[in-house]
Amino acid sequence: MKFNSAALSASAALLAASAFAQSWPARPVQIVAPFSAGGAADTLGRLAAQKLSDAFKQPFVVQNRDGAGGLIGSELVARSAPDGYTLVVSSAGSHVIAPALSSKATFDPLKDFTHIALLGGIPSVLAISPSLPAKDLKEFIALAKSRPGQISYGSPGHGSFPHFLGELIKQVAGIDMQHVPYKGASGAVADLIGGHIGAISTTLATAAGQIKAGKARALAVSSENRLADYPDVPTFRELGYPDVVASLWFSLSGPAGVPADIVNRLNLEVRRAMQAPDVRERLRHEGIEPGNLDPQAFTAFFAAEIKRWVPMAKALGAKSEGTKR
Repeated sequence: MKFNSAALSASAALLAASAFAQSWPARPVQIVAPFSAGGAADTLGRLAAQKLSDAFKQPFVVQNRDGAGGLIGSELVARSAPDGYTLVVSSAGSHVIAPALSSKATFDPLKDFTHIALLGGIPSVLAISPSLPAKDLKEFIALAKSRPGQISYGSPGHGSFPHFLGELIKQVAGIDMQHVPYKGASGAVADLIGGHIGAISTTLATAAGQIKAGKARALAVSSENRLADYPDVPTFRELGYPDVVASLWFSLSGPAGVPADIVNRLNLEVRRAMQAPDVRERLRHEGIEPGNLDPQAFTAFFAAEIKRWVPMAKALGAKSEGTKR
């Protein structure tokens, strides 16, 4: 009798959860973008929100709650009810790098969230000044090896994803370059053109104008395949560096415990939205590659990214603290 009672209770709970998921969403859904308006997180969040509003016939409203590298907005969502009405634009920055670099993070990126869908990713490019005597990546690596520690590369800032790519390139190529952090990518690009630094690691979209104008020479991009708008820029993978396949990715997550039915419905519509012709065209101009992973594959990808980047983040964070002292 006790077993039957427990089984009936469990069945009733499952039925209730299923009924709740089927009726969701019955009111507006909030999507927190934990970065300021105008950036990639905001752009992708609003594109997804528009498509989800159309699909579910309820408003999906993006709210910017920036600060602390994405930690503030993310912590807000981690503490929210897992009912599918509060979501977050999660990312490599806010859920992998920032928690590893900051001692103030109050959430576990895996345990405290339900990871729903990959929105898209922005690859980085290694570009150099045309004044350097190197026509391609092979020649640049040879040059850097002949001048250990003498070539500087700029990035949008310490702990930024392009900074991580620059350090990864140093590791896999066996070269020594000096990192120069800037407060944003524009300063790094300006100093490259001005001849103050020899190279930059930044998002391809940021340097696109200077690359097309011949003021910066793109050596390789970190995407899986060559990008349609830059067919002459090879990937690191095709040049013999398969470990340098990475992007600053953005995704949709919720608090831990969001019902599976809601997760699956959201994932389906997000993937459909990211593959829509109008969205793909918009993302192409932004240098963003759309995502297309089911919930299980995306959660596995998320875990792999934490395993991949957290050791580097902790090492760079410790190095930075040592420098400050």
